[in-house]
Amino acid sequence: MTHKIAILGASGYTGAELVRFIATHPTMEIVALSADRKAGQRMADVYPHLAHLDLPVLTTIEDIDFSGVDLAFAALPHGLSQALVRDLPDSVKVVDLGADFRLRDPAEYEKWYGAPHVAVELQKQAVYGLTEFYRDDIRGARLVAGTGCNAATVQYALRPLIENGLINLDRIICDLKNGVSGAGRSLKENMLFAERAMDVLGYAQGGKHRHLGEFDQEFSAIAGRDVRITFTPHLVPINRGILADCYVEGDAQVIHRVLAARYADEPFIHVLPFGQAPGTGQVTGSNLCHIGVIGDRTPGRALVVAALDNLAKGSSGQAVQNANLMLGEDETTGLMLAPVFP
Repeated sequence: MTHKIAILGASGYTGAELVRFIATHPTMEIVALSADRKAGQRMADVYPHLAHLDLPVLTTIEDIDFSGVDLAFAALPHGLSQALVRDLPDSVKVVDLGADFRLRDPAEYEKWYGAPHVAVELQKQAVYGLTEFYRDDIRGARLVAGTGCNAATVQYALRPLIENGLINLDRIICDLKNGVSGAGRSLKENMLFAERAMDVLGYAQGGKHRHLGEFDQEFSAIAGRDVRITFTPHLVPINRGILADCYVEGDAQVIHRVLAARYADEPFIHVLPFGQAPGTGQVTGSNLCHIGVIGDRTPGRALVVAALDNLAKGSSGQAVQNANLMLGEDETTGLMLAPVFP
């Protein structure tokens, strides 16, 4: 069976990644691509590396006939998906790669994103898209909310530890590095090569990063009490990739055993041998997440390191993984690409 796919916001980096993954997917066919500012252009003009593919011309969302669409990926800036998805036919399944449905409490959405939620009833249907922890709910969902890329990376490192009561919940520190593609493709002065190429910059420090809303929601639900981690992201001069160093209090060997057992059967999560840490270059272009555990010189402390590609496992790869489940396909279909190295 062939599933008809629309990609809304196809001119962004995550839209292009969706096209790349779906290009070799045996049961997905792209029938519509939207990009308002670039409507009327060919995808090859926007992304020359996709010129060999036979793709629809970019159009506006209003010009798409959704009666012929089985599933839509919404790769749009936050604030745009709520009203859009609300007005789509109920027959269209949706994977939203943006932030509009990640937070279950509409008040929390307004707190972190600065605007009222305009599809509160629809929010009740949304399933949080961290596949390895919500796959049973995702299979039957009409609407899946993709996670933030930073939020996914840290959760893969910490969720099993919180679930098993292995770490001090009041002393979790996460130091994260993110490539510049995480800021999107729109032109920004502070993203110019001359300003980023020789610089490492912390941003949204002191508890201001929006993905903290996801950490608060997910970690507190697991623990049955409020959990507030310390989280500082940094922009580093690489195109893509996330590396999260999570400092925790707990037995490092036990932490490693629990992580290895939890992810033993997961096709996309790989726990390295004890004492080894991953780098972003090990996962570039893939739907993989690598995790390492290192013991600290002080007993009772550990470093948990997670690496993934923010555009793949952190966003578009995760989205296709979820779509596979929603469409009744094998979860790994179209996603077993090896990382690109060097």
